Amino acid sequence: MSDPTTATRPPEPDFSVITIEELLAYRDAENRFRASSAARALLGEPDPGAAIDWREIALPGRDLPVRVYRPAPTGDDEAAAPTDLPLVVHVHGGGFVGTAAQCDWTNSHLAARLPAVVVSVEHRLLAPDSPLANAADDGWDVLRHVVRRAAQWGVDPARVAVFGESCGALISALTAVRAREAGLALKAQVLVNPVVDVTETMLGYPSVAEYAYSPSRALPLLRFLQRLAVPPGADAGAVSPLCADDLSGLAPALVVVPTQDAVADHGRRYAERLREAGTSVRLSEYPGAKHAFLTLPGVEPQAEAAQAEILAFLREALAK
Repeated sequence: MSDPTTATRPPEPDFSVITIEELLAYRDAENRFRASSAARALLGEPDPGAAIDWREIALPGRDLPVRVYRPAPTGDDEAAAPTDLPLVVHVHGGGFVGTAAQCDWTNSHLAARLPAVVVSVEHRLLAPDSPLANAADDGWDVLRHVVRRAAQWGVDPARVAVFGESCGALISALTAVRAREAGLALKAQVLVNPVVDVTETMLGYPSVAEYAYSPSRALPLLRFLQRLAVPPGADAGAVSPLCADDLSGLAPALVVVPTQDAVADHGRRYAERLREAGTSVRLSEYPGAKHAFLTLPGVEPQAEAAQAEILAFLREALAK
């Protein structure tokens, strides 16, 4: 993977009429921008206390890139670096667009200040030939891969959390459920402006109606996401955490909800269901904040407060 130094952001297409060819062209241009230094005025500067690298890991049937954040070495002797840091497996937002590089600001701060190893999953993006089930497998398979090789990664397999934003929060929530089923004990899950329902009820929440076209054109985007996420004949409930039969016994959750967001009620309802199931959950709302606010510290004034809350939550959950 490469980080271009400059790029121009493409105009957002009309997702109600976009063709697949137009999607691929838009995705390529948008992700080049998000990975560029030009985007940092919006996305924030990485913490200089973190080292950031791309790695490729071998998963069943595929090789997948991940973006890895570690505390930067403080001396000449890198061998003295910690070998039992907590692990945070992160999944970026976007669904059919996006790159781990867009989250450098928050993930580098977590790596430097927890401190921790943060592994951000460059999952397969949604497309007609790549449904949400593929991306969900990527999130789970990366977590399992790193935990099984904890010594090689320098992490403590007993101190692991998952963290995601938007569609990435959906993937992280599904990963938390799969971890419970596999007997992998997570310490925490952080779900920021989560989408947690891609079934026929996805668009039926009051917040979707209220914020369908303001402050952004969310409704056409969500409809397009839903079409790509669940091909005809697939089980939408299987990739909708809100529809899980059993949400008990999951890792303690922090659910972060910006209030001016079409999917705000997704997060609120998921927090309710976690609480009803006996899973420890904190619902934290940010009045006036917009979708994806955590990734936009250059224009969203509450991003720093949310980052600080996530840091404090994970520091407590991942303490030795």
